[in-house]
Amino acid sequence: MSSATTLAPLVGFEPAEVQLVAETRRRKARGLSHQERLTYWTSSVGFVAAALALPAVAGWGGTRHLWVGLFLLGCYAVASRLAFEAGPFNAVPTELVLIEMLFLLPASQVPLWVMAGNVLGAAPEYLSRKVPVERALIRVSSSWFALGPALVFTVMHTPMASLKASALGILGLALAAQFVVDLGSSAFQEWGALGIRPQELVRPMLLCFTIDLVLAPAGLLAAIAAGTDDAALALPLPLLAVIALTTRERQRRIDDALELSSAYRGTAFLLGDVVEADDAYTGAHSRDVLELSLTLCDELGVDAGDRLDTEFVALLHDVGKLRVPGEILGKAGPLTWEERAIVNMHTIEGQRLLQRVGGRLAEVGSIVRSCHERWDGRGYPDGLEGESIPLVARIVAACDAFSAMTTHRPYRPALSVGQALSELEANAGTQFDPTVADALIALVRRGRAGIERSADLLSA
Repeated sequence: MSSATTLAPLVGFEPAEVQLVAETRRRKARGLSHQERLTYWTSSVGFVAAALALPAVAGWGGTRHLWVGLFLLGCYAVASRLAFEAGPFNAVPTELVLIEMLFLLPASQVPLWVMAGNVLGAAPEYLSRKVPVERALIRVSSSWFALGPALVFTVMHTPMASLKASALGILGLALAAQFVVDLGSSAFQEWGALGIRPQELVRPMLLCFTIDLVLAPAGLLAAIAAGTDDAALALPLPLLAVIALTTRERQRRIDDALELSSAYRGTAFLLGDVVEADDAYTGAHSRDVLELSLTLCDELGVDAGDRLDTEFVALLHDVGKLRVPGEILGKAGPLTWEERAIVNMHTIEGQRLLQRVGGRLAEVGSIVRSCHERWDGRGYPDGLEGESIPLVARIVAACDAFSAMTTHRPYRPALSVGQALSELEANAGTQFDPTVADALIALVRRGRAGIERSADLLSA
């Protein structure tokens, strides 16, 4: 069996989540872009300044024993390596050690200990050059979350670790502060460095917060025990060993999901190549529609799942034309009613073909079927109307029409870009989704303006 519903329980990840994990892995292996470098330097410098200001104002205090701080630092570094990949984030079980740090070390120092643990945890990758050293900036800037609870513990005066209401109340406030600071700093970094919108972070951040909440009581119990016996500092280590096994299994499942996603994408491009070999116009046209559709997705701000669907649909929206005789596709004159009926079947044939492939592409096939529906309900094959047409189909339909109008066809010469834009404007709200059409028109006009400005500079 190869259906997506069969594979989903095995793999256990949404396609959009898999895509985000893949993009995160690729970024990790390369240096920082200019935008990433600017964002992470700003965030890192801000964090270090705040982390130094806290003990400078509240007092540095001292540790019960220096070795306690060093031991917890080592535990934190180990915990930071147990990555539970969640979209653009790695959820890590460091909360176990953070809670111990808050109760057993001077609270004003905790953000600095956390930063050191974060960087130390990634040291093997930096030393082996698997990860560029400059990406240590990300480790530093990801330490912002520790400032929230450290500030609460400093202001409230670090209580003795216990199950008393006063200690639990302060711990609850500290966790709330941690989540608020973590959410705000992560939103700033992901938006500034990568352009990921805050709403796309909600699901992975909720997973991170849930893991922290589950682990916090264990960290508290370890801190209570360590208050009377230093050996109890090591209590989180067995739990970390169990978590290591869990994260390793999740890593394997993500690897499987990425391999499956790669196979779907490879199949889609293979089918696109088959279309291009059978009909050079249709193949090249599909590639043009792909590029324009993905740019329009960014313009509209669609989510990662719809963007992934758009990639497949734009590439495969004409795959059903493999079943249309070449003499009809290449006919120089107008089509007869019978020939037009055959051409109009290509969306249904495309869906059938993709259903035979199965899995993710079977789901894509249902959207391919709708790529010639009209906003006013007068399209084919199902007469869908308005928002009952899938958003991805509406995006690809507009880009498909624009590309077709501006390309030479056997039965007519290409229209100018201006003429094609006028057609989009005239048919917005009838043939095309007006919001999608307006965004495409704005996108093309902005691109033309940029080209004209470049030409003016070159001729100056």
